[in-house]
Formats: sequence, structure tokens, C-alpha cells
Amino acid sequence: MSTLRCKKLGVVIGDTRVCEDLNLELGDGQSWAVLGRNGSGKTTLLHTLAGLRPAQQGSILLNGQSLAEQSKKQIARHLGVLFQTEIDHFPTTVLEYTLMGRHPHLGWLQWESEADIAIAEQALQQVDLLDLKQRDISTLSGGERRRMNIACLLTQAPDIALLDEPSNHLDLQHQIETLSLVREQYRQRLLLMSAHDINLATRFCSHAILLFGDGKLTHGTFNDVVTTASLQHLYGVAINSVQADGHTLYYPA
Repeated sequence: MSTLRCKKLGVVIGDTRVCEDLNLELGDGQSWAVLGRNGSGKTTLLHTLAGLRPAQQGSILLNGQSLAEQSKKQIARHLGVLFQTEIDHFPTTVLEYTLMGRHPHLGWLQWESEADIAIAEQALQQVDLLDLKQRDISTLSGGERRRMNIACLLTQAPDIALLDEPSNHLDLQHQIETLSLVREQYRQRLLLMSAHDINLATRFCSHAILLFGDGKLTHGTFNDVVTTASLQHLYGVAINSVQADGHTLYYPA
């Protein structure tokens, strides 16, 4: 069983208090949405939970062990991050980039095996990019690049996936197809994603964290936490809702 636990966690970035004294345990079978205004600290919280930046107070436990006591490679075998933006420093092909997801599972100076290549190619097939595996990544569109990033995460195959705005640059078709793929892959594992699109979060997430940007937050099951009243408080605008195909859809009044 994979768990990510916060104990009295306090996170601050600049003048923004992301959370204070947060006690929260996330586990297998849960899919969490992190919602909040621009600048409320969604990305900062994800990066802190991944061990990429220090918390100001408290601790984070990955599978019962402090993140601070684990190596980056050890963490990466269990926890993966989809960043909001990626910077390319070297020319490489789509397949070579995707294969970077296998690096946490390889020994020092060990090359990728045929099995690793097969895992990467399967991930590219799942995001409909296998035909582009030999393309230079600099030639990809924003949506193709985003799907490649997701393929890299699937190739890494961590037990816990933290996704920062996973629908960025994706058209409607690929938003639904890609998020459906990731949700299915993580149905028995742990998924946490930051999102601006409330209705995508409604469709794919079982739990939610609402960040108010002043250190206060609300968390719990999605239907308990996300309501027209809580969204109005969160975003500062009037919100209406409508029922459609078994989902509650939210829109500004």
C-alpha cells in the first residue's frame, strides 16, 4: 500500500501561506484535485509533497518514511511528478525522452533494456504518439509535448502520481482521453492533480483540497468539499451548477 502523509505541514512561498499545521493522509484508490486561485500555491504544494522544495514546518512521510531520509532516486521509484512546464536542454527524440521515465529503476551506468523500451513504446501508444517516436521533441506541438510528458510518467510507473495542470495544451478530445487513461492507470493507486477546470476535476477526482491562499484549506471527499458555496468562497465569484449525465457541472453566474 502506498501512502503520502503530512504531519503539521506548513508551506509558505513569498507572502502566500499555502497551508498551516496540515495533517492529511492520502492513500491507494484515491484521486485528489487541488483547486485554488492563481497564486494560491497549488504548484508549490505539489512540489513540496514531492520533496522538491522544503516545507517551513512539519514533515512528509512517503510510505511511512520521511522524505528527508530518502534519496531522490528512492523517492522517484515510488512517486512521480508531471510538471506544469518542461525545459528541454538537449535535442532528443520522443522515445529517448520517454525512456527517461525508466531511469529511477536502472543501476549506475546501466542502459535501458528491451523491456524498458517496450514499456516506453506502450506508454506512447496509449497517448497516441507511437508513430512520432523518432521525431525530435523540438518539432512537437504543445499538446503533443504534454502527452509525451504523460507517457514519460507512465513509463516511470510510480505508485503515486502528482500532476500539475495535466490538461494544459490539450484539446477537448485529448483532455478526456488522457485523463481517462491516467485515472484508469491509477484506479488502485494514488493520484493528485492541480486543476483550474473544476468540471474536469469533478469528472476524474474522488477527493479535493481547496487552497484559499491564507494558510487555510479544506479537504475531503469531492462531493462534501466542492459545492457552489465553497467555490464562491474559493474564487470570489458567484457560481451556479447544473446536473448533466450524472455529473454536477459548475459555471460562473
